[in-house]
Amino acid sequence: MQNHPEKKKGIASNGEELHYSVGAVIERNGKYLMIDRKYPPFGFAGLAGHIDENETPETALIREIKEESNLDVVEHTLLFEEELLWNYCSSGPAHFWYLYRVIVEGDAKQNPEEEKSMGWYSADELAVLDLEPVWTYWFEKLTIIQKK
Repeated sequence: MQNHPEKKKGIASNGEELHYSVGAVIERNGKYLMIDRKYPPFGFAGLAGHIDENETPETALIREIKEESNLDVVEHTLLFEEELLWNYCSSGPAHFWYLYRVIVEGDAKQNPEEEKSMGWYSADELAVLDLEPVWTYWFEKLTIIQKK
């Protein structure tokens, strides 16, 4: 994992520490770009990461996509801004998410420091993958997969 500045933190609505995160829903030809995470929380996930202190969500989004896939962001649209008190990770408890639909260019290249694998998956394939819980939540909310 790359060494970044201090992660942006705040206080959640329940009084716990809160970290800020960005996530990217990247779709091409009916398939979604997913990585199999090498570090907790384990499971398949869209490209995502923590926002660094003094970094905007958009800057973090562009940085994380470049780090995790070597892709360049062409366009991004904010889908959701949401506090998730149940979204724990190795860095701490709750997260405030900025989820974007992102159009990218370039050829995706796996980052072996962060990912076990990377691939493009259809909605039917997503429905049976072992998704990281927050990504199950996002894909259900977007009605890309059905609630189980």
